[in-house]
Amino acid sequence: MIADHRAISAFLDAKAAESGSARNTVLAYGRDLRDLSDWLAARRLALADLTRERVEDYLTHCDAQGLSRATRARRLSSIRQFTRFALEEGWRDDDPAIRISGPGRAKRLPKTLDRDEIDALLAAAPRIGRHPADQARNLCLIELLYATGMRVSELVSLPAAACRGDPHVLLIRGKGDKERMVPLTPPARRALSAWLAVRDNAPKDSPLGRLVAGKGARWLFPAPGAAGHMPRQTFGRLLNDMAVAAGVSPARVTPHVIRHAFATHLLQGGADLRSIQTLLGHADLGTTEIYTHVLDERMRDLVLTHHPLAQAPAVSRKAGREAGE
Repeated sequence: MIADHRAISAFLDAKAAESGSARNTVLAYGRDLRDLSDWLAARRLALADLTRERVEDYLTHCDAQGLSRATRARRLSSIRQFTRFALEEGWRDDDPAIRISGPGRAKRLPKTLDRDEIDALLAAAPRIGRHPADQARNLCLIELLYATGMRVSELVSLPAAACRGDPHVLLIRGKGDKERMVPLTPPARRALSAWLAVRDNAPKDSPLGRLVAGKGARWLFPAPGAAGHMPRQTFGRLLNDMAVAAGVSPARVTPHVIRHAFATHLLQGGADLRSIQTLLGHADLGTTEIYTHVLDERMRDLVLTHHPLAQAPAVSRKAGREAGE
């Protein structure tokens, strides 16, 4: 595709030539597309590099900026019309925006749990399971998930070999076979060590012992299915049981919500977005920007708590103004 500014100008000229395209509408298209172009340029990309995922990341960025749904809808409309125009002009071979259903729907602000609710889930985990081995496994699952923010697919397919030797960090293989290192908390390390001891010393004639001796030997959480490790759906059901035992609505508790809680609580504790991006395995910082609402709340609370005038009585503020006159 031609350079961004030339492509936008050509598109705007075409829209202006169409009957019914008001001047203000054309100007709005230009503002929207220039904003998109600037966002891409900050990532060393251009309009020619647009993909569906990047359009969705940009809309998430707009959401995190606090833009209204109407504004985001207009920006998506501008992008759709531009990408369709680019396809018609032969600048592109596809239309990356054609299947995006609407602003904010692809990646909304994440649902999460507060720290008390996470603590309740962690406390309930050892009570879930018919046998001590199940209980040790379930505690290890939830501790690892909250300690690392892993995707559920990454969690259930952890190789046992990657978890031996009381590791302080785990090597996680994520999307696109990209690897990342994630530190483990002391509770997660204890739960991991306890589960490995149970797993490795399971009697050979027990269900767990047979799994470990068979096709489940490679996996930290072996299971009798075709993959050899615990399916995501099984862990989802376990998490549902933990939520019931913890007194938390099961509808609010999913593996992805725990991942969101991991990121949200780190931000509340002072971690920066770039570090969160690395820990979560996001390819683009724009994906991680969905958590900036946490930063906004923290900054507001910081000002209201610590600013010298934040809690000053109205009378004192009035007196101060009069003294300065």
